[in-house]
Amino acid sequence: MKNVQDMQMMFFQTQAVYDVKTFENFMNKVEKYNVPIMAGIVVLKSAGMAKYMNENVAGVFVPDDTIKEMADTDKKDRKKKAIEIAARIIRELKPTCQGVHIMPLGWGDTVPEIIKEADLA
Repeated sequence: MKNVQDMQMMFFQTQAVYDVKTFENFMNKVEKYNVPIMAGIVVLKSAGMAKYMNENVAGVFVPDDTIKEMADTDKKDRKKKAIEIAARIIRELKPTCQGVHIMPLGWGDTVPEIIKEADLA
């Protein structure tokens, strides 16, 4: 960054967010920089994916209750549950951040329903 004017043309994007309280703490720490923050939303496909992300993706933490929620969902209903979880997180994040980046990872057909259920439309 060269000067303050350059900061006004940028934003920051986070890793995948699943823990709203942790994100809120992060936002409280960075609000002094006055830079828009876009929260990353990776659509979970399974409990196994969530566990993998916890173990292998730096900066990502999927809470145990979210993992259990996916694990308790029948395979045929996982896409619906994934939409529900992503939309819920987005609704909870809306007052805190300036935008979200939905990453469906092959489930692009979920995005319109996530947008609808998150009250973004």
